[in-house]
Amino acid sequence: MGLSVHCGTAGTEPGLIREDWLSLEERAQPSVFLSWQWIGTWLAVYKPMLIVLRVREGERLVGLGLFTESSQRRHGLLVSQRLRLHQTGNASEDQIWIEYNGFLAEKSMEAEVSKAAIDYLNQTRSDWDEIVLSGVDSVYARELTKASALVPHIIWEAPCFGVDLHSLRSSGVDFLDTVSGNTRHQVRRSLGRYEALGPLVLERPKTVEEAEARFDSIAPLHLLRWGSGPGQSGFANPDFVRFHKAYLREHWEAGGADLVSLKAGDQVLATFYNLIFKNRVYFYLAGVKPEKDNKLKPGLLGHSLCIKDYMERGADFYDFMGGDDRYKLQLAEPHQQLVQLELQRERWRFRVERAVRTIKNGWCRT
Repeated sequence: MGLSVHCGTAGTEPGLIREDWLSLEERAQPSVFLSWQWIGTWLAVYKPMLIVLRVREGERLVGLGLFTESSQRRHGLLVSQRLRLHQTGNASEDQIWIEYNGFLAEKSMEAEVSKAAIDYLNQTRSDWDEIVLSGVDSVYARELTKASALVPHIIWEAPCFGVDLHSLRSSGVDFLDTVSGNTRHQVRRSLGRYEALGPLVLERPKTVEEAEARFDSIAPLHLLRWGSGPGQSGFANPDFVRFHKAYLREHWEAGGADLVSLKAGDQVLATFYNLIFKNRVYFYLAGVKPEKDNKLKPGLLGHSLCIKDYMERGADFYDFMGGDDRYKLQLAEPHQQLVQLELQRERWRFRVERAVRTIKNGWCRT
């Protein structure tokens, strides 16, 4: 039996989207970013105008995707009408950094659902130039590109790193014995020096109000580390903060988010904000105390202690997500590659853009 695609709009069916999403989520294997935890908060906070694609096999719902429409002007002249999957197209709202994106699809039907949805958009709508898929798996992106016959353009790509806590727990091996000798030395040296300030503990908030305050406490350190300009620290962006405050209020108490502070005596060394879904920990961001002494590694130590703590609590995976930061390479193994992909219709202006890009890249290599 073939797949059929049905198109709707969010304005007339917000309750139905929730009902369908939660029903399909039970038959899918989504990341936290394709869970109703995330998607429901995204819809409630930003209230985007949506194109809702439902993919069915007979009467059974097997796929869902939420698109928004936006226009982008680049190079001063080129204007592109864009469809974005699970993003609004507004830079300040999209800074929440969706990863592991894609269509919500019944397990083992991800490729079929994606192809059916993209084919539907290609065949039935003439009002778009590009489909933007941000934070999707690189293998998924390649397969979709081949199946769609659209022209791909990769905007960025990043490796993902993580620690398999289930395997580690089963093996009985101490986590620090799995990292390099140099990393192990740095962690243990930091541990010894910080213990001189007082007992090292991991502390969690006890109420949602404390969780919000703990999240706020990250802001000064995150701004110091990443900057307050556009596209830098999310704490400089009210839309970013608004989303995560809503996420915490809705999901912290039920265990969908975690805030963990590493303390030495009364001194807070680092605070980690993690998303939790289906026994998987997604490290999202942190505020880490800057140290003049480069032999002190509060972030490296904090992640090491969090990994041990989550393993003891029964979590299955500690996911550092995208980015090749040094601490991720030190503590974890690569497990996936993410890309931001544009699937373009064949337009003369895109051909010109590609030609200019090829020339420019050639100049950069000479």
